Amino acid sequence: MNERKIRIPHIDQAETAPPPVFEPFQDRRSRDIRNALSSALAEAIAEGRPEPFEREATRLLDDRPPERYRDYITDRLPRYHRALEAIARGITDPYAQGVELWNERLFFEMHEVLEHAWYYAEGDHKLLLQAMIRAAGVYVKLEYGYVRQAAKMAVKAREVLERSREVLLHYFEPEELLTALARLDPVPPRLLPPSRRQD
Repeated sequence: MNERKIRIPHIDQAETAPPPVFEPFQDRRSRDIRNALSSALAEAIAEGRPEPFEREATRLLDDRPPERYRDYITDRLPRYHRALEAIARGITDPYAQGVELWNERLFFEMHEVLEHAWYYAEGDHKLLLQAMIRAAGVYVKLEYGYVRQAAKMAVKAREVLERSREVLLHYFEPEELLTALARLDPVPPRLLPPSRRQD
């Protein structure tokens, strides 16, 4: 009796289904949407008007994406508006801009905005910008479960942030951030000036 040979189709990485959640480290469409919106926000901040990210969000939503992508876009938009509104009042210092983005939990976007300043910075200023970018990166990684990578970034960020306390105090009280990075606290602290901290 001849057995029928069953052909099992080869499935390569490009053919596998995307994850059921928004996951920019595993899913290209998630990554493209995240990057496009973040770049549009950076452009909006530079221009002081929301049209760049509003236009980009409209373009992305017009494609009628699945719910996980649509939810990411619609969740981002009000936070983009709040961050831009605060920054457009006259905040030009990259650290202060970063604080506004951090407090809206726009960690990848903070990385995008500070990276431009980092590129032109020098010396300790460059190192501190890099540390703030890494601190934001910790929470980008933690959000998607990459704890080991987050831990490595946290160590490098804390080394510079620890010795930059006096500079950071011009923008926020650094203790809670340093503690959160040391513990890999999944809940990011708000970055507030000392006078606004409650006992």
